[in-house]
Amino acid sequence: MIDDPLDRIAAALERISPAPLEAPDFDGAGAFVWQTGPDQLVPVPKVSKIDLDLLVGVDRARDTLLANTAQFAAGLPANNALLWGARGMGKSSLVKAVHAHVQATHSALRIVELQREDLPSVGRLLAHLRDAPHRFILFCDDLSFGNDDAQYKSLKAVLDGGIEGRPDNVVLYATSNRRHLMPRDMIENERGSAINPAEAVEEKVSLSDRFGLWLGFHACDQQQYLEMIQGYCDAHEVDIDPATLQAEAIEWQATRGSRSGRVAWQYFVDLAGRRGVTL
Repeated sequence: MIDDPLDRIAAALERISPAPLEAPDFDGAGAFVWQTGPDQLVPVPKVSKIDLDLLVGVDRARDTLLANTAQFAAGLPANNALLWGARGMGKSSLVKAVHAHVQATHSALRIVELQREDLPSVGRLLAHLRDAPHRFILFCDDLSFGNDDAQYKSLKAVLDGGIEGRPDNVVLYATSNRRHLMPRDMIENERGSAINPAEAVEEKVSLSDRFGLWLGFHACDQQQYLEMIQGYCDAHEVDIDPATLQAEAIEWQATRGSRSGRVAWQYFVDLAGRRGVTL
């Protein structure tokens, strides 16, 4: 029996605290999702991805990220990468496609998805990855920060690594619609209200400078948009008259008010459904 009140409190806290994360079986899957409360690395049996050859209009970004990932998977130096730019142009699709392509020849390569809201826990995640005999792409999709959002400071643990340094077997790939990860009005507010505006702005925008690779994605033109759809049709054996395809695809993008890889895929999903083709 425990008589000391402090001992009783300590024992109660010990009972309700989550059990420490067991060493994950990294050989059981090629992809994982990091979750907190309690901490766990959840294996992903099947990653939602498209083939690398189906990504149209991003040749430079594809080749650069592919080379960087191959270097990393081979145990050579590699950079963190920020994929930024237009919505729906395949930033996250490229990361997943590159991982799948490189993993085919480097079986120890893994990808771990980290949600932006879980950034404060990234130190605990890195502790689990540091000593594993695998190579990890830490993937943070749609990364951006708003006003009064201090979570960007947690990201520095991945990019700079603090006193321990970033683990040699971890590289960070992030996607964002913003090149500097911060909204323009946030940067302007810092410039207008800070005691030393230059220093305040520098702290915010320097975060993106810590990525060794900046890969820009820009809106596609109509020809690229049609080539994307034709590529999907060829890959899934959907037979359609080219004139009909062009007319329908242009009408589809007009109703959406935008033209991108995402819009091309959404049209193709509708087309495949009407043609009775399963994806």
